[in-house]
Amino acid sequence: MSKSDQLSIDQQELVQAWSRTLPDVLDASDQAKVWADEAQANALRVHITTAGRNLYSFDFKCTYVDSREVKVELVDVERDGNNVDERTEIIQTLVDDYVRHLHECAQQLHALTSR
Repeated sequence: MSKSDQLSIDQQELVQAWSRTLPDVLDASDQAKVWADEAQANALRVHITTAGRNLYSFDFKCTYVDSREVKVELVDVERDGNNVDERTEIIQTLVDDYVRHLHECAQQLHALTSR
């Protein structure tokens, strides 16, 4: 990553921007919580809870590779508070959908992250 393309926004400001933007790209029934990754200044943690879909919750780590690109990693999936097999088709479909939404959120914030 070149020096000029590093993420130069304050992590808390980034958390606030994601917290404002993410609900707009998710389904209206889904709830999301965003917080700073304490180990990495260029990373966020996202917890998404699905409504009406068997009470699934998903935890993701979103790491900014540079000011434009975000790497999204699935950390955990739970159903009603219990860990579930992440390899099932329904879980994989939901994960793919949420990863797409997280990338979309990052894209919408590009003007903020590339300044």
